[in-house]
Amino acid sequence: MISLGGITLSYGSFTLLDKVSLHITENEKIGLVGRNGCGKSTLLKILNGEVSPTSGSIDRPTGLTVGYLPQIMKHCRGQSVIDEVMTVFASTKKASEELDAISRELSERTDYESEEYLALIERMNAVSDRLDLESGEPENVRAAKTLLGLGFQDGDFSRPVETFSEGWKMRMELAKVLLSSPDILLLDEPTNHLDIESIEWLEDYLKDYRGAVMVVSHDRHFLDSVTTRTVEIVLGHIEDYKVPYSKYLVLREERLAQQKASYDNQQRMIEKTEDFINRFRYKPTKSNQVQSRIKALDKLERIEIDEVDTSAFRLHFPPSQRSGDVVFGCEDLAAGYDGRAVFTGAKVEIRRGEKVAFVGRNGEGKTTLMKVIMGELEPMEGRVYGGHNVTPGYYAQNQEDILDGNDTVLGTLEKSAAGWTVSQLRDLLGAFLFRGEEIEKKVSVLSGGERARLGMAKLMLRSCNLLALDEPTNHMDIRSKDVLKEALAKYDGTLIVVSHDRDFLSGLVDKLYEVRDGKVREHLGDVSSFLEKRKLESLSELERKFPKPVAKKNEDAAKAFQKGRAESKERKKLLARIDFVEKKVSSLEDEMTEIEKKLASPEENDDILELTRDYLEKKLEKEAFESEWEDLVEKV
Repeated sequence: MISLGGITLSYGSFTLLDKVSLHITENEKIGLVGRNGCGKSTLLKILNGEVSPTSGSIDRPTGLTVGYLPQIMKHCRGQSVIDEVMTVFASTKKASEELDAISRELSERTDYESEEYLALIERMNAVSDRLDLESGEPENVRAAKTLLGLGFQDGDFSRPVETFSEGWKMRMELAKVLLSSPDILLLDEPTNHLDIESIEWLEDYLKDYRGAVMVVSHDRHFLDSVTTRTVEIVLGHIEDYKVPYSKYLVLREERLAQQKASYDNQQRMIEKTEDFINRFRYKPTKSNQVQSRIKALDKLERIEIDEVDTSAFRLHFPPSQRSGDVVFGCEDLAAGYDGRAVFTGAKVEIRRGEKVAFVGRNGEGKTTLMKVIMGELEPMEGRVYGGHNVTPGYYAQNQEDILDGNDTVLGTLEKSAAGWTVSQLRDLLGAFLFRGEEIEKKVSVLSGGERARLGMAKLMLRSCNLLALDEPTNHMDIRSKDVLKEALAKYDGTLIVVSHDRDFLSGLVDKLYEVRDGKVREHLGDVSSFLEKRKLESLSELERKFPKPVAKKNEDAAKAFQKGRAESKERKKLLARIDFVEKKVSSLEDEMTEIEKKLASPEENDDILELTRDYLEKKLEKEAFESEWEDLVEKV
C-alpha cells in the first residue's frame, strides 16, 4: 500500500532517519516504538506527506486515503461537538464523486489489459467497498456511537468545542479520524488522554478496523491487544518484527544474543587464524597454508553487532522524612468549580507509606480531588484532616501550562533550585538525558516526553514525603515509564498517582479510588482486581431487577434486601481491609528482618544510624497496622 525506499532525513549534520525502508500492506496493524526523540512522529509525518525526506523514495498509490492523528493539533472553534465531528463526512461525498469519475473513464477506455486499466478497476473496488462500509448506518448515528465510545455523554454533543479541555478536544479529533474510514490510520499516542474504558473501546475498534493501522503508543497492553507487527526505530534505523510488542521484546533479545554469540565465535576464529599467519608467515614449508588463510580472511564476511540504544534517564527519589500516620483524609467532601460540584460525599483516607491510584473517566474529578489534597482548591463542603509534617511534591498533568516556554531547560531548574550549584543542576539534567547544548534549549521547543522528564527533574530538587503525580506517564516512552515505575516502587514516602495506564499501575499501587458519577469509591487491592470487579458490577447491574414499590409488602421487602446488600458490602470492605493490613504487616516484618541481618553484620558502606532509624520507623508502622487489625477483627 505504502512503501518507503531508503528514506534519509537529516537536519544539518544530524541524521534522524538513515536509509529506512518500510512497506505497509492492507489491513496490517503495526506498532511503531522507540525512545522519545528517535523519530517516530517524524516517520508518521513522512507517511502522511507532511515532511519530505532528504533522500529516498515514497511509493503511494493514487487515491490512497490517510487518517492522521498528531500529538499536537489545532482545533476549530464556534461549532458544537457533534457539528464539528460531522464535518468529516464531506469525504464521503468526494468518494462518491471519485467513483462516478472512475466509472466514466472505464466506459471510455478500451485498453482492457493495460496496467492503468487494471489499476482503475482496483481503485474502483476499493472506493466502492469503502462506500458500502459507510452506508450501513446513518452518519449521525455513527458519529454519536464513536463519541460515546470515546467517553462523551449525550449532553456534551451540543456544547461548543472551545468549552472542552485539550484532552477532550483530542478525543474529538480522534473521532473525526476514525469516522473518515481511511485506507490507513496513523495514530500518534492516541491513548494519552483516554480513560481505561475508552482505551478498551478503541482497542476493539482498531482490531476490527478494515484498513491498515500504524500506531505510536507507550501502552504495552494496548499494543499487544491491537497490533500484530512491531517496527522499532533505533539510532536512525528500523528493526521489523512480525509479532506484537511483548513477543517483539523476546525476539529482540534472542536476536541480539545470537548475533553476539556469532560475533564472538567469529572473532575467536579470526584471532586463531591471524595467530597462525603471524607465527608461520616466514616459514617456507607453511607458505601455502599461510597464503590460503590470508585469502580466506580477505573473503570473510565480517559479522557486525547492531548498535543498541541504551540511553535511559536515571531516577532515584531522595529519602523522605516521616509524616503523620494519616497523610490526607476527608469526610463528606464536595469539590468543584464556579459553584458546581464535580463530586460530593467523598470519604478518603490515605495513610503514610501507601501507594494509591485515582482512576476514572476524564472529567469525573480525579484532578479536582488531587488539587484539594494539594491545597490548590478549597472544598465546597465536608471535613478535611491529616497532613501532619507532610512535604508534598506535585507533578501536574498540564506541564505545558506550568513550564514557562521562554525559559531554557537549565533556567527552569534554576528558578526552583535553592542551594544547588550550576554543576549539580547539570548533573541532575544529565541523569534525565539533557546533555551538552540540550540544557540551553527553550522549553517551547521540547517534545512532550522531554517536558515530562523536565517536570520530573523539578521534583528531585527537594525531599518530599508525599508525591502527587497527575498522569506522569503521558508522552513517556516505555523505557522511561519502566524507570519511573521502578523508582516509585522503591520510594519510601506516600504516593498518590492519577493514571489510566494499566501496566504502569499494575504492581505499583495497592489501593484505588474510583471517581465516577459524582461519587468517590474505594477499592482495596491492585488494578487487576479493580478491573475485574468493575466488569462484574456492570454485569450484575444489567441482570438485577428490583420490584416496583406498588404495595407495602413489596416496599418492605425491597428495603430489607437493600439493607442486607449494604451490610454484605460493608463486610466485604472490612475483610478486604483486613487482608490488606495483614499483607502490610507481613511485608514490614520481612523488611525488618533484612535490616536486622545488616545490623548484625554491617558492611563498610552501611550507615548504622540510618538503618536503626529505618528499623524503628518500620516497627512503629507495623505496630500501628497490628492495632488497626485488632479493631477490624472485632467489627467483622
